[in-house]
Amino acid sequence: MKIGCPKEIKPQEFRVGMTPHAAREAVAAGHEVVIETHAGAGAGFPDADYVAAGAKIVDTAEEVFAAAEMIVKVKEPQAVERKRLREGQLLFTYLHLAPDPAQTKDLLESGVTAIAYETVTDDRGGLPLLAPMSEVAGKLAPQVGAWTLQKANGGRGVLLGGVPGVGPAKVVVIGGVVVGTHAARVAAGMGAEVTVLDRSLPRLRYLDDVFGREFRTAYASAGNNAELVAEADMVVGAVLIPGAAAPKLVSREQLKTMKPGAAIVDVAIDQGGCFETSHATTHEDPIYEVEGIMHYCVANMPGAVARTSTIALGNATMPFMMALANKGWRQACEDDPHLLAGLNTHAGHLTYYAVGKALGIDVMSPSLALKS
Repeated sequence: MKIGCPKEIKPQEFRVGMTPHAAREAVAAGHEVVIETHAGAGAGFPDADYVAAGAKIVDTAEEVFAAAEMIVKVKEPQAVERKRLREGQLLFTYLHLAPDPAQTKDLLESGVTAIAYETVTDDRGGLPLLAPMSEVAGKLAPQVGAWTLQKANGGRGVLLGGVPGVGPAKVVVIGGVVVGTHAARVAAGMGAEVTVLDRSLPRLRYLDDVFGREFRTAYASAGNNAELVAEADMVVGAVLIPGAAAPKLVSREQLKTMKPGAAIVDVAIDQGGCFETSHATTHEDPIYEVEGIMHYCVANMPGAVARTSTIALGNATMPFMMALANKGWRQACEDDPHLLAGLNTHAGHLTYYAVGKALGIDVMSPSLALKS
């Protein structure tokens, strides 16, 4: 199979879809790999590393899209990239379609077969291709939130860990799975007073058993949410419903109950965000203010630590990429129902129920798509 990896063009996106190690694996298996020049530079991988791995370097993204049977990326294809996709081509990347009707429309019109990293599953009910970036984003959230809290950035001027004689900041993390757990651990490690909210009692018991001395837990009822958000110096939104738009858990009215200059970090922004007042920002201009509350809503947070993120993502995606290349997407998905769960579009049809529900589009069964 001809596998293509273009340079990411989303603003301040420095990650790359294939590492040189992934390219080497693919070439060793008999596949052809085409990389756009400088695609890996932002993550510290020069063209020479890909050439040494056996890949071919080309000058433009157009050449990559034209040559490749499978496109491997990091972020959802931007509008100009979507115009280069074609029926019969395979796209393997993050998509986050539920809050993005324009992208969904373009993918359907292109006829491309698109497998989304964020909806591939595993035997434990997890999301193995989302987890590495969730870990990174979770660990980054208290770091960027602490920066947002600085007075020069419009924040309260509160130090997360306090100092002797001055208490620490209060941090509330909404959602206690991968993002939330890592955010809570890092915030607690920075000395903050941390509470994690979740609606799953088994998950709360797990967090209490494993991390009970590091941070507190609370059930995510409307009352608890409102009370704790009002007291918080920082709120981290870490709620995920696989493939679906994130639920809006904090309203604009609730912002008025918060301390002026408090910080919101919405890690769920790729799926539309879990605060009513969230909208996506960039690393270049990451924060904005609503009702006196500072919002950090960067849609590609892991791109800030591009080398770590690229390697972590590559470790997770490589086995699936190789299965798709070795077997073709139909056989690979037939052999692995967890990979089939990643199928979002095929030949003009939407194939993921949560996206169809969010956008009001009819959905074809993934198993039926396999036969079409």
